[in-house]
Amino acid sequence: MAEYDIALVGGGLTGVALAGLLKARGKSVVHFAPAMEKDYRTSALMMPTVEFLAQSGLCEDPDSLGYPLRQIRIIDATQRLLRSPEALFDSKEIGREQFGYNFPNADLLAHFQKVGEGKDGHIDQIDARVGLIERRDDLFVITDSHQQEHHARLLVGADGKKSMVRQHFGFAYDEEPFEQSALVCDFEFERSIGDCSIEFHYENGPFTLVPAHNNKINLVWLDRHKVLNDTMGLSDEKFEQLLAEKAHHLFGHAKLLSKRFVFPLTNIHMRTAGKDGVVLVGEAAHAFPPIGAQGLNLGLRDVESFIEALDEVAPAGTPISASAARKISDRYAAKRTADLIKTSGFVDGLFKSLLSDFLPAQALRLSGLWALKTMQPLRKLAFKIGMGR
Repeated sequence: MAEYDIALVGGGLTGVALAGLLKARGKSVVHFAPAMEKDYRTSALMMPTVEFLAQSGLCEDPDSLGYPLRQIRIIDATQRLLRSPEALFDSKEIGREQFGYNFPNADLLAHFQKVGEGKDGHIDQIDARVGLIERRDDLFVITDSHQQEHHARLLVGADGKKSMVRQHFGFAYDEEPFEQSALVCDFEFERSIGDCSIEFHYENGPFTLVPAHNNKINLVWLDRHKVLNDTMGLSDEKFEQLLAEKAHHLFGHAKLLSKRFVFPLTNIHMRTAGKDGVVLVGEAAHAFPPIGAQGLNLGLRDVESFIEALDEVAPAGTPISASAARKISDRYAAKRTADLIKTSGFVDGLFKSLLSDFLPAQALRLSGLWALKTMQPLRKLAFKIGMGR
């Protein structure tokens, strides 16, 4: 029975990115990545993340794949007594050409799958789900849904919000479901929104327009489950009229370009993301509403931190022992704790402040946005947090 350095569970963007980087470092990997339907969503990645993609070889030419995001505009569209001022953030304020890029997830995945080609490492990709995970002495034994056993010395869970790895090894976490869901789709307006991401803040969540290539707009609309489910029943024509209304008719008529998808929102807060030779990355380690473009950015920072911990303990060409696996998981956990707490708190506070009907909370949010609009040091701090650094 072959023994691998690492067993990696999960075939999403973070799992595939990590698999390629592990192969490039000469590691032996068994990767459980059953086939999935094409992901039609997009991800806004901030420049620190984009720079990591370029330096690591995950995406060396972001201009060929992503659409630049140079401005962020926030419009309070609520009907509340206290309404916040409109705020505009420009990347030139921090000396950058753009805040980041908006990438099609399917294209990112294709790029990630090419990383590690021609390198010394070895990956066995298993097109099957994980059925059972056991620890036998210093090995993890994973039985797949075809009843085949696979042995590894370090285990990585990149298996999403309902992570089997997280559940099986008793990682402590808090989970908070929301009354809101998210609707995503692609469409276009008569008038371009340029390279500006626009957020209309409503009482039950933002209605966010993210620019993409060819005048396309990626919509991320957060609202109550029932509202969005009812919206799914509208004809394309009625839905297009609703899109124009939600954007206050600023950009003319809308034309739908894709199917609509709705998914529920959940917060997952972890105490630690690694222990005893087990590591969690991506949504196995954290989940929150799609606000502030933090989700995949945080997942790829998980990948970056794991690679740093791996290189410190078992550099390229060095096999991973059981003791090394424990050191890697501990170092990874130490590297990730502060970022997970900071980012989760930032997104959670931002989302809940928008939802709150409590007048003092609205006043606090109003004061905060006025301060962000007028106080340069505070704007720079907000840029730093939003960029993930």
